[in-house]
Amino acid sequence: MSKYLGIVIGIIAALLGIKGLIVYRGDLLIVLRGSIPVIFILGGVIAVIAGLSEIKDEISSKNIK
Repeated sequence: MSKYLGIVIGIIAALLGIKGLIVYRGDLLIVLRGSIPVIFILGGVIAVIAGLSEIKDEISSKNIK
């Protein structure tokens, strides 16, 4: 019975989420618009860290040989 209960709860949650998207569409767009710069900043920081790590690995592998 718990398998069916999980499916029913999942369907209810999905329907509530769809209703929320419809009702709060404007607020959702404001949140998405505000989060885009943060995503770019975090992505840039991750890219810089990955690049520096790759350079560090390359330097350490040349020192070993």
